[in-house]
Formats: sequence, C-alpha cells, structure tokens
Amino acid sequence: MSEGRAGLLPYLALVALGLIWGVSFLFIKVAVHDMSPVVLVLIRSAAACIALALIVRVMGRPLFGEGWRRRIIPFVLLGITGGLLPWAAIAWGEERISSGLASILNSTTPLWAAVLVYWVIPSDRPSAVNYAGVLIGFAGVVILVVPDLASKGLAGNAVGAIAVVLASLSYAVNALYARRKLRSVSVYEASLGQLAATAVFALPFAAPLLSSVHVALPSMAAVVALGVGGSAIGLLLYFYIMNKLGPVQATGVTLLVPVTAVFWGVILLHEALTLPIVAGMVVILTGIVLTNLRTGKRAKVSEKEPAAA
Repeated sequence: MSEGRAGLLPYLALVALGLIWGVSFLFIKVAVHDMSPVVLVLIRSAAACIALALIVRVMGRPLFGEGWRRRIIPFVLLGITGGLLPWAAIAWGEERISSGLASILNSTTPLWAAVLVYWVIPSDRPSAVNYAGVLIGFAGVVILVVPDLASKGLAGNAVGAIAVVLASLSYAVNALYARRKLRSVSVYEASLGQLAATAVFALPFAAPLLSSVHVALPSMAAVVALGVGGSAIGLLLYFYIMNKLGPVQATGVTLLVPVTAVFWGVILLHEALTLPIVAGMVVILTGIVLTNLRTGKRAKVSEKEPAAA
C-alpha cells in the first residue's frame, strides 16, 4: 500500500466509526424501554466480547498477547472509564433528557481530552489550530441540534444532563489512559480487554435486575447491535485511530455523531435536510479538518513516555 493511501486510512476509519456510532443513541433509546442501564451495559459488553473474540479467532490471532497478565489493571481501568461508567451514565441520562441534548453533551469529549492532554501527554498536545477546530466543531453540533431543541425543549432535568457530561469526561480519561499505557498493545487485545473487564464489572450490578427485563425483539436487537457494531467493531476502529492520530483526534469522532445521525435519518427515515442542518454539518466538518491538521512540530518531551503497562 502506498504511503498516501496508508495515511488516509485513519481518516476513513474516523468516518466509518462516526457512521457506526451515529445510530448508537437511537439504539440506546430503544433498549432502555425494556431494561435498566446496567443490564444494558452487561448485555452490550457481553455481546461485544463474544463477537470480538470470534473475529479474533477467525483471523487466527491469539485472544491476548504474551504477558497479558501485566495488563490486567489497565484493562480494568479501561473497562470502567470506557464502558461501565459512560455507558450506564448515558443510558440513565437518556431516560431523562432528549437525544438531541445528549448528543451535544457527548460532543464535549474532545474538549475534555484537549484540556487534559496538555498535562497528561505533552507529546500529543494539539496546536492552537487544533484547539480552534475542536471549538468550531462543538459550535457546529450546537447549530445542528438547535432546531430539535427548539421544537422539543431540553426535555429533561439537570441531573440527566450532568450524567452525560460525566460520561464524556470519562471517555476523555479513557482515551488518554489508553494512549499512555497501551500504545504498543494490539488494538484487538486492547479492545477485548476493555470489553471483558466491562462485562465482569457490570455483572454484580446487573444480576439482581435481570429478572425484571422485558424480553422484546426491538430492544434486544438494539442492545446486541450496540454490542457487535458499536462496541466490538467500534472499539477496534477507535483504538486504531487513537494509535495513528492521537487521543484528541480520536475523541473528535463524537463531533461526527450528530452528522451521521442526520445522515441515517435522511437515508432510513426520509427526514428533511434543512438549511440549518446543512450549515451545522459544514461547520462540524470544518472543525474536524482543523482538529486533525498537522501544523509545525509537535512539542518535544524531555522525558520518555512510560512503557505500556
């Protein structure tokens, strides 16, 4: 593969991940009608873990690489910050606020990452142009969902909104920790380790509530789709993007989610494509371009990055 094509792959992966995660909020809304947030997390992570394990074995790869026991603690922390906490918080929040508001709050993830990366990983500090891109992208998200918010209102309470914001902060912490500790680890192992840890930690919280789950085809199909598509395949793409572009650029996919949600609405539900929606999408895509723009030399770090744990 030529160098140009290889350099384009992370950006194609970013678009693919945005398309996959664009339907996640819809699936969550469907699933929480018949199950609690923690049960959703358990079924989603278990389905994702099984699907990813099958993918890895079909590819002829080992489930975990040599010395995987040394990475148990990082996997645990990834499972908590990238699975258990944010998935449960977003599902709980979406029971109280509109999906439009949730998409705005979820889009603060790259803002949190851009702030935290300045101290946590100096070598990955974005440039001023990159920071401007994050802010422009977030402004585009606001423009995109304003019509929805104007017609439906905030439709919820402050506690639900705070839950989604905390989920976004947790995602940012997850991205920075993964970049710092598991940079040299296979994306397959990192994804599988995080999903397995999420399932294990969700089990004691979800087990007492399993008997109250209303088994309905739409909700079960939604949560399995979340697991297989949004989590198993999604995490592979996510860790790949992070390894190639950096944590701020990888979390920038949350800015694309409202755009791809509009795309699916137009394609599948035949929703109207209005001028404000087009304007918001253009602003978001401009922000994404600026966020990923390489300008000047990256900050040099006086000390070496710690080795993968």
